[in-house]
Amino acid sequence: MSDETRPHRTAAVIPAAGRGVRLGPGAPKALRALGGTPMLIHAVRAMARSRAVSLVVVVAPSDGAAEVRLLLNEHALPERTEILVVPGGETRQESVRAGLDALPPDITSVLVHDAARPLVPVDTVDSVIDAVRDGAPAVVPAMALADTVKEVEPGKPGDPEPVLGTPERARLRAVQTPQGFDLATLRRAHDEFAAGTADGEGATDDAGMVERLGVTVVVIPGHEEAFKVTRPLDLVLAEAVLARRRATDAY
Repeated sequence: MSDETRPHRTAAVIPAAGRGVRLGPGAPKALRALGGTPMLIHAVRAMARSRAVSLVVVVAPSDGAAEVRLLLNEHALPERTEILVVPGGETRQESVRAGLDALPPDITSVLVHDAARPLVPVDTVDSVIDAVRDGAPAVVPAMALADTVKEVEPGKPGDPEPVLGTPERARLRAVQTPQGFDLATLRRAHDEFAAGTADGEGATDDAGMVERLGVTVVVIPGHEEAFKVTRPLDLVLAEAVLARRRATDAY
């Protein structure tokens, strides 16, 4: 079967092996409760709500895969979606690679989603998948910036930092997840990143790794509710969004 006639099958990889120190001490960030339910469960449900996602791979801490599997079993998840749990690595890149290595051979495209973005709407997920299936090798949802951004010379925390320039805000976007990829393209990016053959220094997201290959990454509109829960204030906002959804039966 040629690539042109091969049916599309999409999986989602959720790296959830990090500790999330910016939210303070305690459980890993992905396991923090949001509305009484761990953020990881919300993130898995967000991917599984898309009927185009047939498999979700959760990448757990290397010593916590069994515990994450038990956690997933304790919560209601869509039965039509297969969910795998695999142990991750020391870095996010290693964990995403572990998720990619767990994908079956019939997967053609993949989403990589932050567990700390638990409230991304299904319409955003579907839009990313549609753009990949329409031929884009790499797709990221993103938002225009509300604030002016300054480039500075980094200093010690709390010290004044000299401004080096002011980028044109209209050309900047704040990137969200899920990021979507043609699977072969993302695997090649991870191979070259691991081998140290990709141009440039380390990338902060998977789309950045694909950019190092010289492959065009396209941006589609993101959603304000796909924000990343990193600080305690983010958790307050997420609780408010979740409460509003439940009050309007939208969740």
